[in-house]
Amino acid sequence: MQKVVNTHCHIYPNKIASKAVESIGDFYDLAMALDGTIEGLIEDGKKIGTVHYLVHSVATSPKQVKSINEFIADNVKQNPDLFTGFGTLHPDSEDVEADVDYIIELGLKGVKLHPDFQQFALNEERSFKLAEAVDKNNLPMLIHCGDFRYNYSNPTELKELINKFPNLTIIGAHFAGWSIWEKSTAELAGTPNLYVDVSSSLYGISPETAKELIYAYGVDKVLFGTDFPMWDSVSEMERFKKIGLTQEEEYKILYENAAKLLNLI
Repeated sequence: MQKVVNTHCHIYPNKIASKAVESIGDFYDLAMALDGTIEGLIEDGKKIGTVHYLVHSVATSPKQVKSINEFIADNVKQNPDLFTGFGTLHPDSEDVEADVDYIIELGLKGVKLHPDFQQFALNEERSFKLAEAVDKNNLPMLIHCGDFRYNYSNPTELKELINKFPNLTIIGAHFAGWSIWEKSTAELAGTPNLYVDVSSSLYGISPETAKELIYAYGVDKVLFGTDFPMWDSVSEMERFKKIGLTQEEEYKILYENAAKLLNLI
């Protein structure tokens, strides 16, 4: 079975997981496949040969930042061979630099932002303040990108952030443009410091379009992810296999690119 690194996994404490999953489903008006728990993530991943997971969550208020980051870090410590953790930040935090210092102290390896949930634009000053603190510490940043309903994280906004921080490694989730995939690719493909993941995308575009987007960004810059708990791994792998990539290309996207980026190899 092919080795897989799942680079897009939201996890929640068991006591709030069902509520969190319901909230995400309502936000996107999409049915959620899984339960959002650590146990559910690992059990689902076994079905496709997942050997490592990038786990994270999102703070919707500044007061949540510390507890969420401690939750992620605790689960990484309990599953050190399986999990790499990214911390959360909030644009309205009183001390962003201290939050980033604590992320590093906890052993987390990057930062996850969701501008649409957190209601800030990637090209505003609050975003630049977050990016500056992350960039200063050489951490990668995974960002939810794209939404036809909003202008928080669409390609115009993301491009301004990228131009301002050309050395910041950014992972643009959902081909850097959920629901506006081709528009985002047209504006962002070829950006040196930008990786993208395929999560929450393959259900909405044809295999032929997915291949075009992968080649536009470059096979070395594309990562596999399921957006757990949004989609189950088996269904996502079936969609991925329909793209018709070579074995070498599949290996890079499913495993090697992420393993290099997360320093697993």
